Amino acid sequence: MQVDYHFNNSVLLFKPEKHFDERGFFAEVYNLKVLEELGVKTKFVQDNYSFSRLKNVFRGLHIQNAPHAQAKLVRVLSGSIMDIVVDLRKESSTYLSHKMFELSKRNFKQIYIPQGFAHGFLTLSPNTEVLYKTSDYYFPSLETSLSWEDRALNIKLLLDNQK
Repeated sequence: MQVDYHFNNSVLLFKPEKHFDERGFFAEVYNLKVLEELGVKTKFVQDNYSFSRLKNVFRGLHIQNAPHAQAKLVRVLSGSIMDIVVDLRKESSTYLSHKMFELSKRNFKQIYIPQGFAHGFLTLSPNTEVLYKTSDYYFPSLETSLSWEDRALNIKLLLDNQK
């Protein structure tokens, strides 16, 4: 498995291994034991599914606060996204820093985002489907949203005006 660590080894970008044969392929896209071996101790309790009909749809940046903060495991089922994570851990040396990762059906990459990070994504293609696991249930009263246009975050999205 190909794994890249980011934000002080907190965020993981990885690509599950595909096993091909004449029928197609098989892949384990979630394996608790493998994630634990990579340092992820998170237990997930909910799956969320997002469909965006158009290109350039932005969803996020969201974070759910304590006592029900959420870690996420994100993958794309169809289409592609620019996934954005923002470090909101005040004690972190990367506080308010962000990183962007392209996730797509084609590149088969997934991202693990621990608690303490805001998360959002921009669709790069129409008819994009995103599936992600969360480590706690959704509590609307504990959700905070940030604007990607906030100058303190310095996020530069490349918006393509072609739909």
